[in-house]
This record gives sequence, C-alpha cells and structure tokens, in this order.
Amino acid sequence: MSSDSGAGVGLPNEEADPGTGTRGVGLRTPGARQAAAEQAPVFAGAALAAVYVLGEGEDELYLTGTLGGPGARYGLAPSYALAGRSPAADAFRAGRPLWWSSAELADRRAAPGDNAAPGDNGDAPAGTAETPAPLPAGISLGAVPLGVNTRGLGCLLFVDEEGDGFDTERRTLLELYADHVAARLEAGGVPGAVGSLTRTEARALPGSALDGLRVGSFGVGLRTGLIEADPCMLELVDIAPERFDGRVETLLAHTVPDDLPALMSVVEPGRLTVGSRELEFRVRRPSGELRWLRLRCQVLPDAEGVPERVLGVVADASYLRPGADEVSRVQRLSAALANATTVREVSRVVVAALREPLGAARVALAEVGGDRLVVTLLDPPEPGSWPEAWRAEWRAEWPDAPTRALPTLEAALREGRATLWPAGTALEPSLADVGPGGLAILPLPADGRVVGACLVGWEEPHEFGPEERSLLTATAGLVGQALKRAHALDAEHELATMLQRSLLPRRLPALPGGVAVARYLPAMVGLEVGGDWYDVIPLSEGRVALVIGDVQGHSAGAATIMGQMRTAIRAYAVEGHPADVVVSHTNRLLVGMETDLFATCCYVELDMEEGEAWIVRAGHLLPLVRHPDGSAQEVPAEGGPPLGVLADADFAITTVGLLPGTVLALLTDGLVESSRLDLDDGMRRLCHLLTAADPSDAGRMADALLVDAGRRDDDVALLLLRYDGMEFRPIRAGWTVWRLPDAVLHARRFTARKLRTWGLKEEVDAALLVVSELVTNALLHTQGAVRLDLTLGLERLRVAVSDSSPRAPAKPVIVDWESTGGRGILLVEAMSSGWGSVPVSGGKQVWSEIDVPPREPRTAHAPEGPAEPEADAPWWTALGTP
Repeated sequence: MSSDSGAGVGLPNEEADPGTGTRGVGLRTPGARQAAAEQAPVFAGAALAAVYVLGEGEDELYLTGTLGGPGARYGLAPSYALAGRSPAADAFRAGRPLWWSSAELADRRAAPGDNAAPGDNGDAPAGTAETPAPLPAGISLGAVPLGVNTRGLGCLLFVDEEGDGFDTERRTLLELYADHVAARLEAGGVPGAVGSLTRTEARALPGSALDGLRVGSFGVGLRTGLIEADPCMLELVDIAPERFDGRVETLLAHTVPDDLPALMSVVEPGRLTVGSRELEFRVRRPSGELRWLRLRCQVLPDAEGVPERVLGVVADASYLRPGADEVSRVQRLSAALANATTVREVSRVVVAALREPLGAARVALAEVGGDRLVVTLLDPPEPGSWPEAWRAEWRAEWPDAPTRALPTLEAALREGRATLWPAGTALEPSLADVGPGGLAILPLPADGRVVGACLVGWEEPHEFGPEERSLLTATAGLVGQALKRAHALDAEHELATMLQRSLLPRRLPALPGGVAVARYLPAMVGLEVGGDWYDVIPLSEGRVALVIGDVQGHSAGAATIMGQMRTAIRAYAVEGHPADVVVSHTNRLLVGMETDLFATCCYVELDMEEGEAWIVRAGHLLPLVRHPDGSAQEVPAEGGPPLGVLADADFAITTVGLLPGTVLALLTDGLVESSRLDLDDGMRRLCHLLTAADPSDAGRMADALLVDAGRRDDDVALLLLRYDGMEFRPIRAGWTVWRLPDAVLHARRFTARKLRTWGLKEEVDAALLVVSELVTNALLHTQGAVRLDLTLGLERLRVAVSDSSPRAPAKPVIVDWESTGGRGILLVEAMSSGWGSVPVSGGKQVWSEIDVPPREPRTAHAPEGPAEPEADAPWWTALGTP
C-alpha cells in the first residue's frame, strides 16, 4: 500500500532538542520538511506501519493492510501464530508495547531456542510467498497491541530504517497513533475487524484501518507555551503551514467556543497531571462546516516528576459521529433523561430507548457502589430470563454482585470505553448468557469516573455497525450524567424531606369525638425544602385547633419562617385566645420579623362537644367539608390578607356547625394547582374525590385524595378531621369566686353541692381539700378575678382554678417542720392522680384530676340531675348547708 494514503507524517525526530540535547520531535526547516516528504515516513519518522488483527480461531494474527509500502520489503509475514515467537505475537500476549533497536533484534535472532527470524511465521521456509525474508539489518521495530484493555483486537507494527531504536517521545506518539487505529477497528471501520477473519478473508480485504486515517501530531512545551505541529495537524485544523506562528492561541481560535474549556485543560499547566488524556472537539472550517477531531495526548514529566511537555496526536473522528437518525434518537433520549429525577426513572428511560429500538433481548442497568454492582433495573424483570449466576445473587428486588466476579465487565469499567462483543465470543458465562447473539457493555461516565454500567444483550446473532456504536457511546455519556444528577436530586430530596418532616408534628394527638390525619408530600421539581405546615392543637374543655399554612417560596428561609409560625400559633392557641386573636397575634409577629416572606394559613377552632367550628383565613384556600350524606363543597369562610403583609389587618371569624359524620379538609395549593391544573378545576376535582372516598377509614381517605399527586411542582399538605361527635359529654359547672373573707367556704359549699348532685360521695373529701388549697393560693397570691370550674368526665373529676397571674405555682424543694408555706401544693399532688398549670388568656389555670368510678354515657336529652343555678349566678344562690 502506498505511503500517500492520507496519514500524517508526524513530528519528525532528526533535530536535537535544545532543552535536552537528545533527538526530539521539533519541527524541521522547510528544506528538511521537503526531504522528509520525499522519504515518505508514515508517522513520527516510522517508515512502515502494518495492522494485524486477531483471526476467527483466536490463534493467529492476520495482516489486514500496511502504510508506507508492502510489508514483504521488511520481512513481515501475512500472518503470525499467536503462540509462536514473533514481535506481533509477543506484544499481543504481553499486553504492552515492545520496542527493539537493530542490535536488540540481532540479539533476539541469536537467542537460544528462537528457531525463526522475527519476520518468520515458523511454519514455512524463509523467502516463500507465505514467509518473507527475515527483517533486514540496521532497522528498528516496534509492536503495539491494539485494544488490549478491551478485547485484544490485534497488533500494530512500526518499522524505522534507523537502527538505534525509537526514543521516548517517538514511542509516545506512535502509541497514541495506535490508539486511533484501535478506535477505528472497534468502530467497525474495517471489514471483519471484530475477530472473525480467516486467512482467505484477510487477503481479500479491500481496505485497512490505516486507509484514510489522517493523524497529525503536536508537542507543547509547558514552560514556553509554544506548540509544534506537523503539516497534517495543521491541515486538520485548516491552518496553512506558512501562517502558523507556533502559538497555542492560533490553534484554539479555530475551535468551536463550546469545546474550548475541555481543550484548554490539555495545555494549562496548573490543571495537568502526568498521564494520558482523550477528548473530542470541533473546529470550524472556512466553509462553515464543522469537523470532529479526536485528540489523544500524554503528559511527560521532568526529572522531578513535574509535568514538562505534552505530546499528542489528533485524528479526524467524523467516522465516529452518528448519522441523522442517530442524532434524532440521542436528542429524544436526552430530552427524556432531562425529565428523569430518580434513578429508577433514568433506568426506565434507558430501557425504552435501547431494548425495542435495537431489537435487544435484555437490558440491565447497574450502578457501581464500591467494588459491587448494584442493579437498578432489569428488563425483562423475571429472574428466569437471566443467567444462573445472576439468579444466585438475587437477594432483593434486583441482584447485586462484586465486580471481581465479572472480570470482563470489570476490565471494561476500568477502561471506561464502550465494548461490543459479537456472537460466539468466549466470555464468562455470567456475561455470555446475557447476550449469546451479541453483547454491548457500556460504562457510564460522569465527571471523570465511571458511575455505572449498561449491558445490552441480543439472543440472535447481531452485527454492530459504526452508527450503532456511535449511538451506544452517546447513550452511555448521557445516562452517566443522568444517573449522577438523579443521585444528587435523590440526596437533596431526602434532605429536604427530612428537614421538612422535622419541622412538622411527628404524630397527631388522639381527639375525643373525632379522628385527625395528615399527609405531607415534598415537591419533585426544584427539590428544595418547602414552607407548608400543619398542626393539631388540643385545647381545654373539649376544644381542638386545626391549622394549615404555606410560607412563600422554597428555601431554608421559608422553612425557618414555617417553624416559627407553627410555634407561634401553637403558643397563642394554648394560651386560650380566640381564633381571630391567635391569627392576629401571629400576623403582627411575622411583620415584626422584618422578612420579605409572607405566609398564608387557615385556622379552625372546633368544639368537639357541640360540633361548632370557628374558621379564620389569612389569604389561604377555603376549607372543604364533606357532609354525612356524601356531598362535598367549599366552606364559604371570610378571609383576610396573608400573614406578614399588614400589621393592623383584621381577620373575620366564620362559624360553621358540623354534624357527626362530617369530614373537614384543610389543604395547601400544591394539591389543587400546578402548571397543568387550574385552581378552580383542582378544587372541583378534590370535591369529587371527597365525595367518592370512604370516610370510615380516615387514613385511606387522605391517601385517596393524593392519588393524582404523582409529579408535583409544589409540596403538598393535607389535614383531615372526621367529626364523629362525642358519645359521652362531660358535665361542667363553674363558680366565680368573690374576694370575701369566707370565699373559700362558699367555694367548698358550691363544690359539695355539685358533687352530691352528680352522685359522687367517696371523692367529696379529696375534692374539697383540693378546692380549698387552690382557691386559697389564688386569693392570697394573685389579684383580680378568680374562677372555679368543675368538670366530670367519664372516669375523672377535674378541678380547675383560674386567676389573672401568669406565674405558675412552684412545688417547694425542701419542706421541714420550720416551713410556713408550700405545703398546699404537696397536698394537691397527694390527693390527685395528676395536676398542672396551663396559661390562659391574661393569666393561668391550675388544675387537678381525681379518679372517679366510670359512669354510663347519658342518652340524648336525658336530664343530668335536678336543675341547678347558672354557673355564673350570684354567689348567694349557692349558699346552704353542704
């Protein structure tokens, strides 16, 4: 094959490098460059390059083509036995480049046991058509294995007519050149280049991996910043040799701006590490056409290990680019992966993009976790469709196994390149049974490392074309980035959910006469913590407060405000303030925080005994109610502005009566509004769901309302209360204690009369003692009104004394015979099953509970006893003998 087939001549090596004093790869003078052209070197001064590929039986290497002249001129055979002694076979078996000078070749021929010359096949006499004459004296030889880290495609031989061998820099360039040849072979650029050649087919090949392979070379001195480029390199970048000034910037000016950052990383000293690099970039030709180039380079260190010089080769990579159909497929895949936010969604997209369009029988996607492969999706999912070794590792939904159990896959992951195995390739059974008709192993790269692997297997024999290889390679890059992004989103999602849930109630309290359930779902777009919250606050005297709210925005600031709002509303509610006062106080608190955020909320105070609800809205959605007959509607409650907007805003109260069996629903807008759903339509849809849901199980009812909340633009909060009505209603009585000298006596008489009316006898003494101590403490240590309240529950008698002082009573730490105070609280504690103090509006309430025998629930409208004076009747109406 002639030497003018378009391959570059490489950087010549006949000038001394002024920095090292050795023969380098600097540019020649114009006269020397013309002489080199007349000598027609192949690359980097090599006189001949010959490609040998592995045959069908994997026992011979067959010559598929040469560059620089016929191989017989230098004694190269048409084939070499893989088990014999030859430079090609030795390098292939060793899995690394081998280099010989003329003297080393002579020593090799004279070595004991070497019964054939380096050019001999060992199975025919020298000089015949099958076996050319031995290598001539005075030449150097190099053998570089092709694709040895993937599947061992063959070997590339280089011949130099100089006898002193290839120096370090020329070896580097030739090894990089061999990488381009291997990529051409792996891409299917040569017929039969995937390990299926026979001797006859090798002779009949119409072309070679070297045909049309235009490769240029360059060298960059990191200290000077100057670049040396050969004519082929300049031709690929479309720079006339006479116009090249040796500056890196001149080459970069022809590069597409989007590819500049990656290309700059090759020549920036601060970003370089010793080793090899590979990347693809585009240049804009004068006609406006884009040309794809593939660059491979090696960073060489100085004596101290510091990067000193970059040597590289650049080749035309247009044959690796996909066609129009493949571009369309890649674009569709990219769009689908952009919407995949979880690892499972990414896996489903990959299966949809590869299995059916490529006619594959199996697709597996796995992540690399340490030294193990963690499978995220198998298609088909049935264990019987996969090899026995996979079924043995089937511990959970999908199998996982150590990478060392799959050496071929481990090698592919280490190399980081897509690998295609045709039918009949000898692989370990774990992989061979995945694709007996053909197997593609796609390492999934992301940010310089392999994060996973995709396996595509065919049952029937499958041929891999260049376009399909390009599609699979592009798919691997997209999927790797999508997996990394999905993992990051999963981590953010988990963090946001954890933070959100830590600011929400861990559990809702049990309520007398009703059941409350709540649901919260974080947003799936943005994946930042939201500001939705809810709470259920038990109040005194059978009342409960329900609140739901939403802070503007999705951020840590919104979550902080949400936590503060929830705490403030709970504090104001427990103090006993009416519903409108609770919301008004919270509004003024948020205004005083001087934040740019505002919040909406809906606060409902519900009397569980009577079924009466007081609703206050601050810019929030209307609550929904499902009546016992199954109909559902919005509650027409008056509303005020959002919290944090106006300090003096008024918030009206709307009163609603609830019948037993009614369901009250409070929600945030994420459930009924999105980019695809109008608010009014969302509220109507939710009313329909409420009507259709079964209220007998409040938890399932809440889940039924969230059935369409799959992909959420906003977080969702839902609070449901099913009001059942109280089967047993407490009996209450109250007494306003006047500040008179015998006030405690009147309080005791009132208590005794009530307990006698309620049928309590044995508990009278304990209750009178508790009343005496609590009323006495209130009269002695506080100012203002004092009130006594008695509540008879199912099994408890509650005695509560309210006063206007917020200071809670303290139990004495030390009580001895000299103490003059503090014994009353000890007596209360001794006579009670429980006691405590709670704040109420403008003061506190000290309470004590005494166990009483359980009583039967009263029937509807049954009298509770003889008529009694009103609780707030004048004190003299209660006078009498206990």
